[in-house]
Amino acid sequence: MRNTILGVAFGMLMAFPLTGLTANSDTYRQLDLFGDVFERIHSDYVTEVEDADLIEAAINGMLASLDPHSNYLNPDNFRNVQVQTRGEFGGLGIEVTMEEGVVKVVSPIDDTPAARAGIEAGDLITHLDGEQIMGLTLQEAVDKMRGPIHTKLDLTVVREGVDKALKITIVRDIIRVQSVRFKREGNVAYVRITQFNEQTEAGLEKALKELKKELGDDIEGVVLDLRNNPGGLLDQAIAVSDAFLNQGEIVSTRGRNTRDSSRWQAEKGDLADGQPIIVLINGGSASASEIVAGALQDHRRAIILGTRSFGKGSVQTIIPLSSGSDGALKLTTAKYFTPSGRSIQAKGIDPDILVDLKPDGEALAKMRSEADLRNHLDAEDEAPKNQPRGDSILDDIPAEILELERPLNDDVEDYQLTRALQILHGITMNTASMESATSNN
Repeated sequence: MRNTILGVAFGMLMAFPLTGLTANSDTYRQLDLFGDVFERIHSDYVTEVEDADLIEAAINGMLASLDPHSNYLNPDNFRNVQVQTRGEFGGLGIEVTMEEGVVKVVSPIDDTPAARAGIEAGDLITHLDGEQIMGLTLQEAVDKMRGPIHTKLDLTVVREGVDKALKITIVRDIIRVQSVRFKREGNVAYVRITQFNEQTEAGLEKALKELKKELGDDIEGVVLDLRNNPGGLLDQAIAVSDAFLNQGEIVSTRGRNTRDSSRWQAEKGDLADGQPIIVLINGGSASASEIVAGALQDHRRAIILGTRSFGKGSVQTIIPLSSGSDGALKLTTAKYFTPSGRSIQAKGIDPDILVDLKPDGEALAKMRSEADLRNHLDAEDEAPKNQPRGDSILDDIPAEILELERPLNDDVEDYQLTRALQILHGITMNTASMESATSNN
């Protein structure tokens, strides 16, 4: 029996190459310890446990000890991830992580059951249908949140600033993520990206094409709204950044292995035709959103407005496993850096113009970040610069434009967006005034 169990344990662990180990390595003694524990649970635990469940739990425990974003994807979860990146999947419509044993909402996805039910970024989900989450892995909790469409799920939610736990009922549905939404805001092209999936680049191109056609010569600029955007595909973040840049580095990744270190450069072509851009971010803007904000900020191509972003500066690689399980490993393999060499891991992107959700600034202290997550990767000192970030883009904008009278929160539905529209209008008026003065001279 012992040899059989050890064979299972070693077969599972040896699927990972033990590079650089020697026959005398302490690692093999630790693997023997794992086999002993596995055998004891298998033979003596109070109830019978399936070997596959034990092994999967061991893998999840090993990965959870690394960082909050590495985990094992069993075959069902692997298929769900593949479907999600294509922009359609079943569930509640929230991006989540695990914090201190409960599920933390990174952000709700627009126009999904969770968003309509009032789930907010930063919410902590403690119970599902009355059963506590404490003790579950993140993937186990996510599995419980999924289910047949049109079925109800009762969530117990702890929200900062609210004395009592909230009871929120959500009806599961098919989540079809339209990653890009757009509309005209006065003479400004407003584009919102809710997440970065395979549809994002094409959606952005369509949005700008239609808005430029509608606005014509009256266009005053572009607002790119990345608030509560949890991220997604790296290549789509690069494509969105490239859409507004003519040259220069967009992002670099640096990992332990050379194969995980890369640089991406912008190609000529600005879909905004040089018009001023304001990017909206907040504490729910993470990962790919931070890549876009950091690239446009470093190149002084956009004003970043809002509150500090989430601070997820790591790259996860999906590695299909060759063990015959049809599962995959989501493993943190690199950290990314903005064009000037900044690592935003556990730091976030600081906006050029700090504008809270409300004028009183009360919401600033309520948003949690990557730095609050258990086992988060440490913040890094600034990497060697690829190119200087240079002065702030605000140096080119007259102070009176930035000091325009701020609207009262009671008068506007979206205070941050209203401030962005104010500033873009001020920039347009200032440019027109300067051009008029030049022509008169």
